[in-house]
This record gives sequence, structure tokens and C-alpha cells, in this order.
Amino acid sequence: MPIRVRRTRGARLSCRTLTVAATAALLSALVSPSGAAAQMTDRAVRESRPVYSYGDAIRESVWVDTGLDGDGDGRTDRVAADIVRPRETAAAGRKIPVIMDASPYYACCGRGNESQKKTYDAAGNPVQVPLFYDNYFVPRGYAFVAVDLAGTNRSDGCDDVGGRSDVQSAKAVVDWLNGRARGYTTRTGAERAKATTWSTGKVGMIGKSWDGTVANGVAATGVEGLETIVPIGAISSWYDYFHSQGAPLYNANPSWLSEYVNSPEANARCGAVQERVTAGTPYSGDWTPAWSERDHVPDARKVRASVFVVHGQQDLNVRANQFGQWWDALAAQGVERKIWLSQTGHVDPFDFRRADWVRTLHRWFDNQLLGYDNGIDREPMADIERAPDRWTTDRVWPPRATEPTTLRPGAGGAPRAGTLGRTPAAPGTTETFTDDPALGETDWAARIDDPTPAQAGFTTRPLARDLRLAGSSTVTVTATPTTATAHLSAVLVDLGPDTIRDYAASGEGITTLPERSCWGASTDGDSACFKETKARTADVGYTVVSRGWADLGTWANPRQGRPLTPGKAYTITLKLAATDHVVPAGHRLALIVGGTDKDLLDPPSTTPTLTLDLARTSAKLALVGGAEAFARATAGTVDARSAQAGPPLTGVGPARSDIPVPGEVR
Repeated sequence: MPIRVRRTRGARLSCRTLTVAATAALLSALVSPSGAAAQMTDRAVRESRPVYSYGDAIRESVWVDTGLDGDGDGRTDRVAADIVRPRETAAAGRKIPVIMDASPYYACCGRGNESQKKTYDAAGNPVQVPLFYDNYFVPRGYAFVAVDLAGTNRSDGCDDVGGRSDVQSAKAVVDWLNGRARGYTTRTGAERAKATTWSTGKVGMIGKSWDGTVANGVAATGVEGLETIVPIGAISSWYDYFHSQGAPLYNANPSWLSEYVNSPEANARCGAVQERVTAGTPYSGDWTPAWSERDHVPDARKVRASVFVVHGQQDLNVRANQFGQWWDALAAQGVERKIWLSQTGHVDPFDFRRADWVRTLHRWFDNQLLGYDNGIDREPMADIERAPDRWTTDRVWPPRATEPTTLRPGAGGAPRAGTLGRTPAAPGTTETFTDDPALGETDWAARIDDPTPAQAGFTTRPLARDLRLAGSSTVTVTATPTTATAHLSAVLVDLGPDTIRDYAASGEGITTLPERSCWGASTDGDSACFKETKARTADVGYTVVSRGWADLGTWANPRQGRPLTPGKAYTITLKLAATDHVVPAGHRLALIVGGTDKDLLDPPSTTPTLTLDLARTSAKLALVGGAEAFARATAGTVDARSAQAGPPLTGVGPARSDIPVPGEVR
């Protein structure tokens, strides 16, 4: 069913805004009889309306010179930009803003839940452009530009897996839209194509996964004209996609990705690039200049664009630390921000909250690219999914009451776990476990109250009040290994019954239905109708809240590992992925420290036993309300209704057959 757009009534407009709106209405009246009434409505509600013909839209391809020669053929590379824009605005000489998705996936693998690919007519003009952005926004007075990254589909050059070529592929198009780069009507010809005759130069980049990663990278260049980005499940540092503090994440090998997305022609000429990627990104996890080139977080200081982040908190492909570190860096620079956090895995909001997403994205682009004062920039910053399809909002995220609060593990006694509270353990108190690569976070959580040699677990008492975590946390561990290599995992778990999105199942929290809904206009070659979805849920006895991993050999330098001395104690701080989770009254909060997290972390070359010095081990958690909130939650009488016994401690977790692994960043 088509979206019903909420209208805002009674809003006031400045004289300047009235003039712009009236001018737009007059232009629309000249080019479209139905456009006049619709644009006059815009003047009242400050919302772009579908007054332009999608069927008659201009569809064209332009090749933009990146200024790089990635494939070493002696000429600078050109990347293909497929464009859909209203014919009526062009006829009236009206300039319009651009929504852009730069992707390596348009030919090899497809985009969206239905893996749509680009298609072309006999003349090479675009017919189908994946996803709904063109169908929905072109009739509302936007241009949509779909860019093939260098080496992919119809572009020159070679994809370099997040490096300079990836970022420049899209940045060059932003420059071209602003008259600062050269574009051509063909891949090899000399006839120039200009965008300044129809483009305002204002660009909003959007995309999921690799596409959103490119948007982050382009924003980090500070390029003029990029007004906003909407990164969905996106990477902010490619190092942290393949490694975690020196520890190789499962299948930590970026070198094959270039071959995966490059066109067949590019693969024939890009062997040298692939070899450079391999050489520059060692499996050891040591930091290299290649990783610096692919790390956008330090360049948050250059970002001019606003940033609307969307991420699944249970995304085990592009993990939640990616948005957390980016968000914190942007906040430190005062960048305008908005965020949606879902319970899903690696899923687009179009497939877990469709109607609200289209409405929100529409208002966001209207505000950021058209300058409409529709109030979205004054609304709550954050939308958080608390349970399947149940959302709350926060004026600021993390909430201002959030404070880093230190919790400390204490010794337990078989058959129970250790304690987790504010009191330090007595000096000399220890817990010991042996790395077992056959087990992981779900195994550890399920046996938290049983004696087990593979993990050290610590829990609070059942909570008397809800306790909320919001933001990024850390765990500092002092451990003595028995071997020269050791990996560590730290996991926060909510122990108690709940119904959650089944992020480990196929669909990562959604089920795709046969029914379709339509979001914009269609043509014979490009339908605006997409399969509906619903939440796929699971009843569990525990929920993994956050995780972090590290190679203990990076204790002295997180960018370079070194062999350990068996029998010597080392202290290291593990960064946990950002989260927003409420541990309900009656549940317990658990901290688990283990070795190899099966299916998420590659094991070390040895099988170490590690002894934790509990007096020198702690967790610094981002708690809303800080230490006082923790004290209230762990004191008093537990509500009997909240503390009712739930099902056995079962949950959902990663499985190699279900969860995308590093490298599958679609």
C-alpha cells in the first residue's frame, strides 16, 4: 500500500521561505498543471510532493574523471554515474538537489532484500536502478545518482576495498555535481557532460554496508556540497571490520573482496592492486598505513555534512563498534546527528520499519537538501528498538544522564558464577579458564551458573529496578597466560526471559513475505513495489548485549602485537561495541571473560589457560544514571512478578551458515 505522508499544519514560514515556495509553485504551474496545487500545498506543510512524472524522467549515464589511474593503464579512471531526474525541472531550468548511492554491488551481487541489479536499454541508458530512492524521490523534485565504484560494473580502475579509490569514486561525482570535476557522455569519448545546469550542488549520500561506508569516507574528506549522509550498517574503520585490537575476526582476509566486486574486465587488469591490498593488510593484525587510509574516524574533524546513522545492535557482520566510534568522534566535533538503533542484524530499515523509515527519510532529505523547516532537526535525536517493533526515543543520545560506571568482578564458588558489583575483589583473588575454540558467547551464557573450564562469568543479583546501558563501554582485564599467544573475549549478557528479534536466523531478524507494497512511481522496467517483511522473533532465556575482543599480545600497543611470556601478568582494556539496552527488573547483568568466541574470532596458535587477577579486572559501563542507578537497581526487594522463573538459559547466536562473515558486507 502507498505511504500516507503525515502533514504538519499551522506552521509558520519566514518571508524568505514563502518567496522560495511561491517561486517553486509558479515554476511547477508552468511545467505541470497538477504541480501548481501540489506545490502550493508544499508552501503550507513544507513537504516535497510527487508532482513530476517518473515515467518521463531523464535517464542518462555520465562518466566522471576521478583523477586517479588505479589500473595503471596510463589514463585517469572514469566512474559511471547513472542518473534519473525530472524532465519538467530540466525544461523549466530549475536546479535540484541530488540523492546518491555509490556502491560496488550494482552488477555483481545486487542491492536490497531482493538483490536488485542495474539494467540498461539498448542505448546503454539506465532502466532499473535498485531500491526505492529513485521511484520515490524523483517525482518529488530530486535527482538520484547511482555510482559504480572504480573497477565495478561500467567503471574504469580497480576497487581497493575501502581505500583511496573507493572514496574518490564518489567524491569525484560530488565535485562534478558542483562543477569542480570533469564528466563525459561516454566512457572513452571527449564530449563533456555538465551537471551545473540542473544540479544545485547539494548532495545527500545514502547506502547500506559498503555503500554507507563510502558515504562515511566521502564525508570525512570534508568535500563541499555534501550536505548529509545516511550510513546504514556502515563501516567507519576497515581495520575494525577485519580485526579487533590485534585479534583476527573470523575469515579476516580482505584481499579477495576486490576480486569479488570487480567486473571481469577489471579483474583481468587489477592483480597488482589486489596484491597491494594483501600486502598492506596483514593477518597478524598489526596496524599499517593501509589501515590508516581506510580509517575514517580520525577525520571526523573534517566532516561538514550532517549524519543520520542506522545500525542493527545485533549486526555480527558490520559490528556495532563501527557506528559507536564514529558517533562518538562526530559528537566530539559537534556534527549534526540523528540515529536509529534496531534489534536486527545487518538489515536495512526499509525492511524492519518501512513506513516510518520512508516518512522519516523523506523529511530528513527535505530538511537537509531542500532547506524545508519541517522540524525534524528539533525532534528527538534517537529512535531505539526496545522489543520487536516497539520503539522509544531520546532527545539526545546517549542520554545526558549516562555516566561511565566501574563494576568489579568477585569470586564465586561452584556451582555458581562470580559476583558483579561495585566492591573490588580482595587482592590475590583469581579465576581461571582454558581457551576452547569450539565454544562461544552463546555457550558461555547458557552455562553461566554451571562450573565450566572455558570461561569466567560474573553476575549481579536479580535487579530490583530496570538498568539501562547506553553508549560504549570497556572491560579491563589483568590475565596471566600459560602460552606465548592468547585471545580474549569480553561479553555483556542480560540473563532473563525475553522475546527478541532472531538475529542469528536467516533474515537476521526479519521474515520476507510474498505480499508487496509500493513506494513511489513505477515503470515497466523499474517497479516501486517491494516484498513486505515482518519481525522474526525468538523466545530466549538470555540476550547478549555487547561484545569485544583482543589479542593479549597488544597489551602494550594496540597497533602491534608481540609474543607473551608464559606466567607473566598482562593488563589490557577491551573496547565493547556500543549498545542501548535495558536490563529489566528481575533479570541479572552478567560479564563473561573467555578466549576464542566461536564463529566470530579466529583462535590463537596455541591453547592457553588464563588466570584473571580479579582485583585488577573491571568493567567501565555506560550506565544511564551512573553509579546511583546501579545502586538502586541492585538494592531492595525484587518484584516477584519480574523475578518469575523463565525458560532455560537459551538464546540465539552466531552460526557460520547463517550470519554473514567479514567480507560479505552487503
